[in-house]
Amino acid sequence: MFSKLKNYIQTVITGLSFLPVMVLAQEDPYGLKGTGESAGLTSGESVPLPQLIGNYIQIFLSLLGVIFLVLMLYGGFKWMKARGNATEVDKAKEVIINAVIGLIIIAASYAITAFILSAVGG
Repeated sequence: MFSKLKNYIQTVITGLSFLPVMVLAQEDPYGLKGTGESAGLTSGESVPLPQLIGNYIQIFLSLLGVIFLVLMLYGGFKWMKARGNATEVDKAKEVIINAVIGLIIIAASYAITAFILSAVGG
């Protein structure tokens, strides 16, 4: 019983500790509005469609780059865990080679997308 009461009190205290931060969020003491304006993200302005599509494609390709990094780390870790076992080393090499091929495809698709969007968007 006391553990439930203790957890409840800790939850209330933790929730109240964020109250000053929520109040300060309305005043923008950190200059986030200025940062958004300098990045071209002002509210009320519409973003042209080619730029919006380009932003989404760039985010998607960035996520694919993160997946490449994870695959490279996985392949390297698998190679280290192989301990000289030839079949495990070959599997690790295959993962790394496929990740590099994927990176080449990602880079080519980014280049093609950038070219097309620059031609369309001006």
